[in-house]
Amino acid sequence: MAQKIKLSTIADALGVSTATVSLALRDSPLVAETTRERVKAHALEIGYIYNRRAASLRTSRSGIVGVVVYDIMNPFFAEILKSIESELDRSKQTFILSNHYDSVEKQRNFIETLLQLGADGMIISPAIGTPSDDINLAEKNGMPAVLIARSVEGVSAPAFRGDDAFGTGLATDHLIGLGHRRIAHVGGTDQTSTGRDRYAGYRMAMQRAGLDVRDDWRISGPRTKLAGFEATEAFLNLPDQPTAAVCWNDLVAIGLMNGLARAGHQAGKDYSITGYDDLQEAAIATPALTTVWNGQREVGRMAAKTLVARINNHPTISGLQLISPELHIRDSTATP
Repeated sequence: MAQKIKLSTIADALGVSTATVSLALRDSPLVAETTRERVKAHALEIGYIYNRRAASLRTSRSGIVGVVVYDIMNPFFAEILKSIESELDRSKQTFILSNHYDSVEKQRNFIETLLQLGADGMIISPAIGTPSDDINLAEKNGMPAVLIARSVEGVSAPAFRGDDAFGTGLATDHLIGLGHRRIAHVGGTDQTSTGRDRYAGYRMAMQRAGLDVRDDWRISGPRTKLAGFEATEAFLNLPDQPTAAVCWNDLVAIGLMNGLARAGHQAGKDYSITGYDDLQEAAIATPALTTVWNGQREVGRMAAKTLVARINNHPTISGLQLISPELHIRDSTATP
């Protein structure tokens, strides 16, 4: 068996101390840049692999952060993750990703794995039904957490998400301003803070305008493009046919617009449709989707930055932090 390459092997070859080699491989500013580059080049040349486990025993840091979301295939979470990755890269943190698909058990297993690995912290968009104890357990065991997109009652850890009630109010007010009086709400669930807040924003906007908020004009459930498409029949069969729909997110809105097109109707002409999140796909949809920018890139950046600060024991904000949304008007809305 080939002999394992050690730090001392590199140190002896370059005439420096093993401490210098260790610091250089961790990009420490305590070592001159020329020395860092020389150490890393020699390590690469001889095939040395940095022993993260040994380093974590010395520093009590693993350099690992856990990130858990509903489903990374959802472009909303993909955009958040891109910002998280960029911010963690600056701090030389490696992240491990898990999708929980709203399974509390799957999420709990991932959190326990992170604790066993000695992860430095985690960023989590909690699964539906997440008990506060699951997140507080991580905190009590020295693994700081930051929440994104959803919040959990009884958890004091920082949480970052868009102001969903205000944002959906913007979309609803826009439709009312165009002259729509019969407006449906399509998608989402009261089981999440996001679903509750977005429906509350729609309801409050309708009430401010003195318009009916009818239970039979709410189509709960859809959160994907396919679900939005499949909701088309239910939408077209609503009593006192609504002329517009406020959709829970862009995916539902685009699915609904496709379903309307399949049924011979045109969004932006026969019906007005709004989305939420302002995904890249929203601007290039046919027609281009009127939607609400929800600040997902900012959510990811702030969450990662706050977690790194917590890992380094720097003072940070706590509790829920809301990003102010913006309405982006395009072609999917018009007068009735």
